[in-house]
Amino acid sequence: MFKSVVTTALSALLLICTPALAAEPIVIKFSHVVAEDTPKGRGAQLFKELVEQRLGDKVKVEVYPNSTLFGDADELQALRDGKVQMLAPSLSKFDAYTKQLQVFDLPFLFDDLEAVKRFQKREKSRELLRSMASHDIYGLAYWNNGMKQLSATRALKAPADAKGLNFRIQPSPVLEAQFAQLGATGSKMAFSETLAALQKGTVQGAENPWSNLASQKLDSVQPFITETNHGSLNYMLISNSKFWISIPYQVRTQLEAIIEEVSFKVNQDAEELNRKSREQLVAAGRAQIITLTHEQREAWREAMRPVWQRFEAEIGADVLRAAQTVNRR
Repeated sequence: MFKSVVTTALSALLLICTPALAAEPIVIKFSHVVAEDTPKGRGAQLFKELVEQRLGDKVKVEVYPNSTLFGDADELQALRDGKVQMLAPSLSKFDAYTKQLQVFDLPFLFDDLEAVKRFQKREKSRELLRSMASHDIYGLAYWNNGMKQLSATRALKAPADAKGLNFRIQPSPVLEAQFAQLGATGSKMAFSETLAALQKGTVQGAENPWSNLASQKLDSVQPFITETNHGSLNYMLISNSKFWISIPYQVRTQLEAIIEEVSFKVNQDAEELNRKSREQLVAAGRAQIITLTHEQREAWREAMRPVWQRFEAEIGADVLRAAQTVNRR
């Protein structure tokens, strides 16, 4: 009897004196394909830092930049397989999972970046973040990389000026149709191959935000840049649907609050980078910067309306209407 009481007492004492084992932290592997010193790269690092500050040992974020873990071709499958928990691919990468995001590629649909930002806050755009849930892709936020400008070996002031030229594009049926509508050709190739292709004359034009034009020194081989702001280059911050929903509610809401804060900073950072890049290109003076008048831009928009109509059924008439209402005309 005495032995039993002593044993029980010792067991109780051990329970009191032994610290409770801490729960294993939730691990988020954040993989991306760009350099650390870019808006996306800095955004990933800021997310890691804020999570460490506010969630302590509850969540651990590991950032893998520059395709060190997975590259463009296999990162989405890696997310769906649970090998990584967070990515920020460009919207063109989601074509196999939803056609609705093609709305951001439609040429001259949005007046400017402010219109794109207004659309991203609308309920219809928020619905697009969840449009791939059945494929285990859970959209968390839009990260913008700026509006696209047209560059070429000849001045592009009117739609007819692009006829016969070959432009480098990202893989996208909308972008192919965009240049076909102009009587031009769109050639799909990796961004890293663009400068060499322009130098060789394989392609004669491209579409890029100011930051890409400046960082790759495309003005050295593109004597004309037309400030068209004809489409937006965007990323979507995503997670695996099952993984994200499995995170305890309180932790998940804290993570979502951090994501909102980081997204604001990423988008602000990208805007500033594009502003400085434009100034850099103007100062360099290697390329002529062509600014369209309101009438000239409207002529481009009218020329591109058949592309909107062609993809309306895939994207959804409701999405297209919601996008058009954000323009202040």
